[in-house]
Amino acid sequence: MLITRENPAHPSEIVGTVSVTAPDTVDAVVRQSHREFRDWSTRSLDHRLDALAAAADALDAKADELATLLARESGKPVTDCRGEIGFAATYLRWVRDNAPRVLAVSVVDDAQGRIVCTAAPFGVVAAITPWNAPIILAVLKLGPALAAGNTVVLKPSPLAPLAVSAMAELLPATRVIHGGPETVHALVTHSLVRKVAFTGGDQAGRAIAAAAGQALTPVVLELGGNDPAVFLDDFALTPDDYERLVLASFASAGQVCMAAKRLYVPHPRLDEFIESYLAAAQRILLVGDPLNESVTMGPVVTGTAVTRMNDLIADAWNRGGWMIPLSSIPDSDGYYVTPSLALDLPDEADLVHREQFGPIVPVLTYESEDEALTRANNSDLGLAASVWSADEARAFTFATRLEAGFTFINTHNRTGMSLRAPFGGTKRSGYGREYADEGLREYTQSAVAHAPAAFRRGGTGMPARAYPNPVQE
Repeated sequence: MLITRENPAHPSEIVGTVSVTAPDTVDAVVRQSHREFRDWSTRSLDHRLDALAAAADALDAKADELATLLARESGKPVTDCRGEIGFAATYLRWVRDNAPRVLAVSVVDDAQGRIVCTAAPFGVVAAITPWNAPIILAVLKLGPALAAGNTVVLKPSPLAPLAVSAMAELLPATRVIHGGPETVHALVTHSLVRKVAFTGGDQAGRAIAAAAGQALTPVVLELGGNDPAVFLDDFALTPDDYERLVLASFASAGQVCMAAKRLYVPHPRLDEFIESYLAAAQRILLVGDPLNESVTMGPVVTGTAVTRMNDLIADAWNRGGWMIPLSSIPDSDGYYVTPSLALDLPDEADLVHREQFGPIVPVLTYESEDEALTRANNSDLGLAASVWSADEARAFTFATRLEAGFTFINTHNRTGMSLRAPFGGTKRSGYGREYADEGLREYTQSAVAHAPAAFRRGGTGMPARAYPNPVQE
């Protein structure tokens, strides 16, 4: 059986196919990965990190080829795809440079004894990745997992399997399988899979966590977000700031887990905000074929996504809202949706209380800071948020009250990411972290060797049934 991937900009064009990995063949793949783990985990850390550095160089060399393929299968502008691939190479080099420090053996040797703590690998890691940023979201799992000595079985989304599969060929100790929920279940519940890392929607995340839980397999989940951007009453945005804000919502046609999805603006400043936002959108938003280097927004990923966005728009109109289009869309059979702001919506509207994952963004007004906080936090999801203020200290104080795993200050989305800042969600946006030291440690477990002082050479010993003495200060 084959998975066929169409071009969202030209649905009649078939970009490529991959073979489905039947659930009953997943066992052989995992067992082979486990055999490779026995070798890979015994290689020196320098050897493993050199392999990641070589993969980063290979990614750079293939960036244009992979970017074109990714743009054709996902609908993302080719410039964004090229940036994603470059960022993935940068992250692999960050792992190379920082893993020796983060994964270093810890030794305590004193009057109480000797303790050696090692960052040990789990074994086979199952990495299950989405379609919207498949290469970087795979590398965020592959890089630290492989550095720590794990091997990886990667299962990409059927909606963007091609470029990420080509990327995986550049990395050692990595095997790729393809398929739907049955294949995923066979992978996640396999007895030799010792860690699961998943990025995607909360419904799939629940199913994966439940399946892994039956096997007592630890999981990292980075799920969706309904991410608020709160503009405090002293916000002061330049034209460049507004352009960043537009792309914070409409990059990848809004199909980004950490996009700015709800904009909270003080009521007295609404007109000013809308005027400046529209001007920025006219300057920076160009919707069209993703292979056009000037295009900044392509189609959504499927015809089903178009239908879902139309349903959200219909609900908004029915609730008294109205739309401000930000750009025109091409006369095409592609899966294009007009990027728009939605105004005058109640908090109960689907566009407000659900993650829209598309290019329609509600602008909501508020009267007081406490009201803005309460409404921004009124979501089961808590992935990211942003606070915008001319007073940075005030913004940081407000950020501590937001229920989000990651809060941007005076920016949002990609421009606010940092390799040294751990990223992940709260509430039903998942658990575990990617990036930074925490992202490296997710793929290790402490393995401790301890020689109590009482039983070392020259020690005095103690009765077999005694408890250890309290720690002496």
